[in-house]
Amino acid sequence: MSEIGTPFTVTAKRALLCGSGELGKEVVIELQRLGVEVIALDSYANAPAMQVADRSHVLNMLDPFALRAVIEAESPHLIIPEIEAIATDALIHLEKNGFRVVPTALATKLTMDRKGIRELASKDLGLKTSKYAFGETFKAYLDAVDVVGFPFVVKPVMSSSGKGQSIVYQKEEVESAWEDAQTGGRTKDISEVIVEELIEFDYEITLLTVRHKDGVSFCEPIGHVQESGDYQQSWQPHSMPKPALEAAQCIANNVTTALCGAYGRGIFGVELFVKGEDVFFNEVSPRPHDTGLVTLISQDLSEFALHVRAILELPIPNIRQYGPCASAVIKPRGDSSETEFTNLDKALAEPDTQIRLFGKPVIKGRRRMGVGLARGSSIEEALKKAKAVADKVEVKF
Repeated sequence: MSEIGTPFTVTAKRALLCGSGELGKEVVIELQRLGVEVIALDSYANAPAMQVADRSHVLNMLDPFALRAVIEAESPHLIIPEIEAIATDALIHLEKNGFRVVPTALATKLTMDRKGIRELASKDLGLKTSKYAFGETFKAYLDAVDVVGFPFVVKPVMSSSGKGQSIVYQKEEVESAWEDAQTGGRTKDISEVIVEELIEFDYEITLLTVRHKDGVSFCEPIGHVQESGDYQQSWQPHSMPKPALEAAQCIANNVTTALCGAYGRGIFGVELFVKGEDVFFNEVSPRPHDTGLVTLISQDLSEFALHVRAILELPIPNIRQYGPCASAVIKPRGDSSETEFTNLDKALAEPDTQIRLFGKPVIKGRRRMGVGLARGSSIEEALKKAKAVADKVEVKF
C-alpha cells in the first residue's frame, strides 16, 4: 500500500480499528498523518480513538453479526484489532472474503486466548516457559494447582490489563484466587484459567518486534513494573547481557513468524522473563503494547508510527532511540463522567517531560487516564522524573 489517496474521495485508503482505547488513539493519529481515512469501533461512545477518527460506530465487537455488518458496510482496506475482546471467527470469515486483517486474523485469534499462544510457544515451538496447566472448572483448577505447585500465578485465559490475575502463595488463598479469575474474565460463563509457576526471574521486558516489508526489526528492550498484571512504569533501554538479548530476539522472531508467517505486518509486544542469560516466553500481543507508551518520548518512531509504517508497507530503514527514557501512569480512583485534570503547569515544569491525557469519558474505580513521560541522563533519573510528572497531575471529579 505505497499509494495513499485522499480521505472522503474515491481514492481514499480506509483503516478500521476494532477497539478505540488510548493505544488505538495514537495509531489513529499516525494514520491521519499519512492521509488515511479512519473508522473507529468500540462498545461505548466517545472512546479515545473515536475522538480523533473520521467517524465511529458503537457496537458489541463480540457479536459476530454486528461486527461483520459494520465492516462490510465500511469496506475498509485494513482491519486493525486494538483490543482482545473481538469476535475473531468473524475476522477469519472476513479475511477469507478478501478483507485484510492486521497482522492476520489467525494471529489475532491465537493471541486473544492465553491457552492458544502458550501451547503454540511451548509445544509447537519448544520455547522456554514457566510450568503451566489449565482448568475449565474449579476441580480442574485444583488439579492444575497440584501440577504446578506453590507459589503460582492464576489468570483467566481470556482477559487483559491484569484483570482477574492473582499470585497465590498458600493453600488458604486458592479459592479466592479462583473467584477473582471468574470476575476478571471476558466470558459470561465460567472462565477457563491458566495456572503458572511463579518464576523467580531477575526482570521482565517487552521486546517490541516489527514485521515489515523489508524484514524484522527490534526496538531496544523495555523494562517495566506491574501491579496485578497491569503496567505502572516502563523504561527504555533496559540493559541486558548480549546473549540474553540475542535469545530474546530469537524467541520474538520465532513466535511472530509462527503467528503470521512471511506476510503478516505490524508491531508485536513480546513479553519475556529473564533470569541470568535464560529467557522465558510469557505472552505476545499483535499490536502496540501499553508498556511501549514510553516510545512516545524515547524513539524517533514510536511503536504506533512503526505499526502504521509496517501495515502500510512503508520502509523502516532505522529506529533511533534517544537514550534513557521512562513512563509512569496517571491512574486515579474515582467515579465520574466529568473528570478534570489540573496542576499541569507544575507537572511539566522540568525539562524533557511530556504528558498524554487519554480523554476517557468515564472513570469508575481506578482507571489509567494518562501517562507521564520523561528523558534523563540515566534510567533512574528518567523514572524519577516520569513518576514526578504523573504524581503532580491532580484529578478532579
